[in-house]
Amino acid sequence: MPLTPTLIGHFSQGDAQAVSRQNRLPVDATAPDTLLVATTSVTDTPNRDLLGSTSTELPTLDGCMQYRKLVWFYFRAGADSTTYRVLARATDHNGAPLGTGWQEIAPATTLPGEANSWGRIEIPSAGDGYYDQYRIEVRRTAGDSNYNLLSKIVGVR
Repeated sequence: MPLTPTLIGHFSQGDAQAVSRQNRLPVDATAPDTLLVATTSVTDTPNRDLLGSTSTELPTLDGCMQYRKLVWFYFRAGADSTTYRVLARATDHNGAPLGTGWQEIAPATTLPGEANSWGRIEIPSAGDGYYDQYRIEVRRTAGDSNYNLLSKIVGVR
């Protein structure tokens, strides 16, 4: 069966423009936004987030409603068993939480990787997020050596 050529185009400055190798289809290529870069000392302290806060009402990230997904890149300097937990919530137009508490979108899960290894976690792992605030907690659950966890979180529109 022979292929039938089709015309693909777009409007530019009020005129129809045909798409070709020389005249590409314009796309909005927005780069992800860096939301957090942090070094966290991973300990066995409960409810400790990536910023080192144990105050369970404080978010790790705020103003995230425009991102459908967050991507957390991390480097583990230690091998001791560590869990992470991700909480999220919506806020009103003044930034005050709607309701009380957090919604757990990733229950306590073992942080993948060995000592001196990189990792990547998508938040949320399935579907879209669009939450206003996130709290990301890390805790060493076995072993006795605290270690540093280097993190970078980017927001994807």
